[in-house]
Amino acid sequence: MKIVVIGGTGLIGSQLVQQLQKAGHEAIPASPNTGVNTLTGEGLNEVLQGAQVVVDVSNSPSFADEPVMHFFKTSNEHLLPAEKAAGVQHHIALSVVGTQKLQASGYFRAKQVQEDLIKTSGIPYTIVHATQFFEFAGGITQMSLAGDQVVLPDAHIQPIASKDVATFLASVALAAPANKILEIGGPEQFDMNAWIQQYLQASHKNNEVVTSSTALYSGAPLETDTLVPEAAAYLGPTTYADWIAQPGNLR
Repeated sequence: MKIVVIGGTGLIGSQLVQQLQKAGHEAIPASPNTGVNTLTGEGLNEVLQGAQVVVDVSNSPSFADEPVMHFFKTSNEHLLPAEKAAGVQHHIALSVVGTQKLQASGYFRAKQVQEDLIKTSGIPYTIVHATQFFEFAGGITQMSLAGDQVVLPDAHIQPIASKDVATFLASVALAAPANKILEIGGPEQFDMNAWIQQYLQASHKNNEVVTSSTALYSGAPLETDTLVPEAAAYLGPTTYADWIAQPGNLR
């Protein structure tokens, strides 16, 4: 089976391509690095020729409101019609648990536009809503810094290893389209502050972690369980403790 992975050279995409290739499929990484640019349409017709499945794990290089909306809207306005013309039978997109509840954030408004375009494209689809990746703990820490403190919402989180996300996406790519959203997460639920505290301890950082009822996540307020799957189709097996114990995972 020919499967084109948009964003196939990034964190999730590279692991997904590797898993699919090991299983004997023709998995093609498609990104500007490989001559495929969804923002301009460059290379799309060529790479999609003969493809049965497309998995879109691409992300915007900027999370500022206007650039991120431009990225997801324009990319999908190029990608989806090109897929339809090529006869693609299944479009899979990676999105985020809680997207529909986080519309105060420009990033999540853009993700919602992406999802809406997919649902109305006429192409059979599966949208995978994943929780935050283990690899995002450092980024969440950085965006939550206020002086030397890390100020976090008083909310729950159920993070997942990126390799487990790739494993689930590989299974979805070989299955029939669900034509709905599937939620996935990690095996453990944490208070957000407890998760970030584990990250700081493991990476030998001494920032104080505090919670605040007014702290925002990516510009949006959180309810307690906004970032937690309501009905997970899959829980990744990798625990955070096992993940941080692996050399090279904390950078």
